[in-house]
Amino acid sequence: MFDYIIIGAGMTGAVMAERIASQLGKRVLIIERRNHVGGNCYDYFDDAGILVHKYGPHIFHSKSAEVWQYLSQFTEWNIYQHKVLAAVDGVEIPVPFNLNSLKLIYPQQLANSLTAKLISQFGYGRRVPILDLLNTDDSELKMLAQFIYDKIFVNFTYKQWGLRPEELEDYVMARVPVIVSHDDRYFADEFQGVPRYGYTKMFESMLAHQNIKLMLNTDYRELLTVNHHTKQIKFMNQLFEGKLIYTGKIDELFDFCYGELPYRSLDFKFITLFQTQYQAAGTIHYPNDYDFTRITEMKQLTGQNHPFTTIVQEFPRACGRKDIPYYPVPQPQNHELFTRYQQRAAEYPNIIFSGRLADYRFYDMHEAVSMALNKFAQDLGR
Repeated sequence: MFDYIIIGAGMTGAVMAERIASQLGKRVLIIERRNHVGGNCYDYFDDAGILVHKYGPHIFHSKSAEVWQYLSQFTEWNIYQHKVLAAVDGVEIPVPFNLNSLKLIYPQQLANSLTAKLISQFGYGRRVPILDLLNTDDSELKMLAQFIYDKIFVNFTYKQWGLRPEELEDYVMARVPVIVSHDDRYFADEFQGVPRYGYTKMFESMLAHQNIKLMLNTDYRELLTVNHHTKQIKFMNQLFEGKLIYTGKIDELFDFCYGELPYRSLDFKFITLFQTQYQAAGTIHYPNDYDFTRITEMKQLTGQNHPFTTIVQEFPRACGRKDIPYYPVPQPQNHELFTRYQQRAAEYPNIIFSGRLADYRFYDMHEAVSMALNKFAQDLGR
């Protein structure tokens, strides 16, 4: 019998399994519904031989040396500083919106005036939320904020969530910044890159431990049951007395007893082109045109040398129960529903809930790694 069973071989499950196996010397079984490890970070070589991210672009970035060094045990890195453009009124401008964006949108005199006011009022290098600009007394800064809201944010938000900004929690809009600098990077973190041989190879290295057993193409409900009255767990009809680490949808474990937590899902269209490069940046947003939200050119992220290129278009949509859930929908009533499930989960002493689906919260990769390392240290490392 295993000491630990982990549901899900994504970032959270893989980190927890590696720590348990290598630091505690305990036996771990990972049960994964899909036919691969890595969750949404999974990558593979397409028919043209180009390394692509199956579930959309993933660029690792972190301010934490601890997180970077932890993953560096399992991969070398291609250092990559991600840059994103947005197609606005026929011009491709850097986003988040910065001082370089100003020069591409406005006449020189107005751009210089706005630049001077931003630096004077907020300081060079600051990330100013658009709400702060909308609430300023300066008419030119208000005009700038309204332009960013109308041309970059509002329609993109509706495509992404199927909701207007006012229907979402306030923090969604509060995260839209203006960068008071000429730094075009999408992320400002100290550590940025993509695994040199791909995310899948990194995960395979993490899980290549004699104490880890992996079962793919397996729904955990085929092997494991949780008695919601006694709180007992059975694995293959035998009482399981170890710890269950659950990284799946929290409402699913409880048979959606309080109702279903809503998510947004994504469809992807991969296109291979017989040319060396397609676009001017790794990712270009289309906030106002087309049904897709963005196009990513995979080679620009991975640094692969190849005569052809593969791009991927991203189409957000509603998420059904059998679809892949990507983003929890940030509305107050959804977090109230999650809180009910969270309170129910606290009644199960042998189950550890962790990860974006179990926590009903979107985590960037570095956040998922950090959360898993902290969870291990707090709950299991003693």
